[in-house]
Amino acid sequence: MTMKKDLRSHVGEAKKAAIEVLLHNAHGPYRGLPRTAGWGYPEPYTRDLMIASLGILASGNERLIRSLRRVLETLAKNQSPRGHIPSLVHDPEDRGASDTTPLFLLAVACFRNATGEADFLDESAQRALVWMDYQSPGDRVMVSQLPTSDWRDEQWVLGFGLFVNTIVYSYLRLYHQHEKAKQLRGLMGRFAVTADRMHRHVHAGLALRHKPYYVLYSYKLYRSERFDLLGNSLAILSGIAFPSRSRSLVSWIEKECCALRDCGELALDLPPNLFPYIRPDDPDWKPRYRKYNLPGDYHNGGVWPFACGFYVAALVAAGKQKLAEKKLEALTQLVGPARQANVSFGFNEWFRAQDGTPRGQDWQTWSAAMYLYAAISVEERRTPFFDDIRSEARAMRLPVSPALLRKLTQPS
Repeated sequence: MTMKKDLRSHVGEAKKAAIEVLLHNAHGPYRGLPRTAGWGYPEPYTRDLMIASLGILASGNERLIRSLRRVLETLAKNQSPRGHIPSLVHDPEDRGASDTTPLFLLAVACFRNATGEADFLDESAQRALVWMDYQSPGDRVMVSQLPTSDWRDEQWVLGFGLFVNTIVYSYLRLYHQHEKAKQLRGLMGRFAVTADRMHRHVHAGLALRHKPYYVLYSYKLYRSERFDLLGNSLAILSGIAFPSRSRSLVSWIEKECCALRDCGELALDLPPNLFPYIRPDDPDWKPRYRKYNLPGDYHNGGVWPFACGFYVAALVAAGKQKLAEKKLEALTQLVGPARQANVSFGFNEWFRAQDGTPRGQDWQTWSAAMYLYAAISVEERRTPFFDDIRSEARAMRLPVSPALLRKLTQPS
């Protein structure tokens, strides 16, 4: 590892603290399932714990992996008859999320890779795959969603959302459904519709003609060109964005963040989850945002450590190692402040973009877990599980030479 000694020491302290948070949160009041945050969220929220599975599995901590096993097995037991995964691990009636089922499929596949249990929860995974097939209104792999149904419960994402479809692409690769993955990647790479009328048989994509990032969502004539950090980071990590596009995307993000800092809209050296921020005079502003989703707050441009963890890992995937180390240092500083708890590392939920103050819950499970994942990615110069996804995609694109084909087809 090339990190400076003082940074390496600080990262080591933060990693130990992250494990402490996860162990503390591993047992909560709901059937002994993990908490979502140390004190504020006692419930076992499915999406949070599924995202946290990446850091837990990468850490190799046996106690945490046993706890994750129980979470996955409980979700399988509470799966709906048609294959949908509930929003709360312990409550089969709490349904309707667009991201819980794809995140469950991703977590199960990563769990299999980490433990070597190739058939772990196979029946449940197959039912979930069928459920996801039915989430594509055009029967073309790309899935759609209703507003506020993914992790952004105060953010409108309508139709073909970037974040959910990057997860779908990722699990399709891990379950070796390469033709579907190829089809989805092709659809996502199409340009979003910009005209005022939709022609028959035109299928909207998520790409833009003159910008390197993917749009927040697109559906028929409607789209949002606001930048989604989590979705675009996953596009890089999963290999949806080719290497040249990934590098251009990273450069664009850093340039835009510099502009935000110059105009006083960003006080941190890490990207907001969404920008430009939605303002009261914008057409996509909702009256409810005035109370819950102000510009630079929460889902409307707040800085979320877990999403920044994905960004740091995406930098490693894009070959930007020095920048990844710089952003890991910024993330290590970010996970320090707490809002209320008297702790060395707060691992707070989210921060206000304009002043960098912690505004969410302390000791947030996915903040700690994705910090671990980001640190491990930088230290080891690899992105656990996503390296496999990208290599699977590359392998499917490589032509087989005639000599190798003859060798492979010769009888033994």
